[in-house]
Amino acid sequence: MIRTRLAPSPTGNPHIGTLFQALFDYVYAKKKNGKFIIRIEDTDKKREVKDSEQAIFNALDWLGLTPDESIKHGGSFGPYRQSERLNIYQKYAKQLIDQNYAYYCFCSQERLEQVNQEMQKNGQPPMYDKHCFSLSKKEIKDKLKTSPHVIRLNIPQNKTIIVNDLVRGEIKFDSNTINDQVLLKSDGYPTYHLAVVVDDHLMKITHMVRGEEWISSAPKHVLLYQYFNWNPPKFIHTPLLRNPDRSKLSKRHGHASFNWYLDQGYLKEAIINFLATRVWNHPLGQEIFGIDELIKHFEFENMHIKGPIADIDKLNWINAQWIRRLDEKDILKRLENFIPKELNPQKFSKIWTLINQRIEHLSQVKDLVSYFITQPELSLKKILKESKMDKNQTKNYLNKAENVIKDIKNWNIKTIEEALHQLQAKENLKPRPAFMTLRLAITGRAFTPPLFDVLEILGKETVIKRLQHAQKIF
Repeated sequence: MIRTRLAPSPTGNPHIGTLFQALFDYVYAKKKNGKFIIRIEDTDKKREVKDSEQAIFNALDWLGLTPDESIKHGGSFGPYRQSERLNIYQKYAKQLIDQNYAYYCFCSQERLEQVNQEMQKNGQPPMYDKHCFSLSKKEIKDKLKTSPHVIRLNIPQNKTIIVNDLVRGEIKFDSNTINDQVLLKSDGYPTYHLAVVVDDHLMKITHMVRGEEWISSAPKHVLLYQYFNWNPPKFIHTPLLRNPDRSKLSKRHGHASFNWYLDQGYLKEAIINFLATRVWNHPLGQEIFGIDELIKHFEFENMHIKGPIADIDKLNWINAQWIRRLDEKDILKRLENFIPKELNPQKFSKIWTLINQRIEHLSQVKDLVSYFITQPELSLKKILKESKMDKNQTKNYLNKAENVIKDIKNWNIKTIEEALHQLQAKENLKPRPAFMTLRLAITGRAFTPPLFDVLEILGKETVIKRLQHAQKIF
């Protein structure tokens, strides 16, 4: 059975890159009728952030990438939290020691720093010098009683280690350039390198998806699989999402955090669509497609790995397409957290029909509807520029418009339009100065939905008050 996994660390708000990888784990598992697993890698206790674990699950559930097995969903291969598996890692680390594939290291931090400095001085990459590998059994036995220690991987010399990547092909490494990695820390916790291999094997993971920053560590993992005499999973190292300037999309950028996408009001369908198109093209050339289409057509071999760009303009375009594609009732439901409380559902539904073609993400709604709620700030300079009249003439025109509005009996778009067109003709004004002046005076904006629709929604009383307010700024 195909088994994929996501193994996030609970060190803060979920990174969009984590969900980028989760998407392909989920899609491939569903395509092959397999299982998608979540394993929490919480062995770095210093960096752990409270509630981060729950935030990861919340993000996955919101996107619809719900796992088949996890600490919350159960399963036959638990525990699914690494801090609850320490005895397992210690057992396998001891096995490596017994087979001479790993060794105890007692070096102090000061000595390690001296070794690194010496190597750098000689133009070599900083690496451990295998000092403790040559200790005698007696020396090791004595030191284990009194000295803190770690367990290091014994990297063989003068070997070529081959990593087979499903997307990148064969990658070769010279073992002489690979450091004797710490596998088990002095506190009994494993490093990523030991834990990921042991867990993926015991949980029967068949396809291991992770970011390309782990490629340099892959030969250590291949070596561990060989030492344990285990078959490795298929490796897939996805490219890192990057900013338009090609810099790494790190947490210091707002849009690296998944919460930013929630706050901006991006739809889950659009986020999935966007992330998929960063590294994969639909075989029929479609730019807008849902997760079912992705599951139907996706294969790892068809991924392209040239630095994908987290182009927010592209995301905005995709999101806008989904906003217009989904059922209005569905969209209105998703808009609940973005609609100002002052607008009742009936009134907002009318406004939505006017603004839905202007929206790229749901958080824009607040700004687009603000003048329906509160008196907007007006610019006399802008009003006069559009009216093509002097102050007195413009004020007089607004006064006449106020009186025309007061005389309208049946308040609807048709009667409003007829009355104001009659005023325009009577004042011998061209359409732009006549109606742009009113638009700026009533909404404070040069760009709105059709003026008469806006006036109808605002209501007769509010429009009169707005026109009276506008006259006071002259």
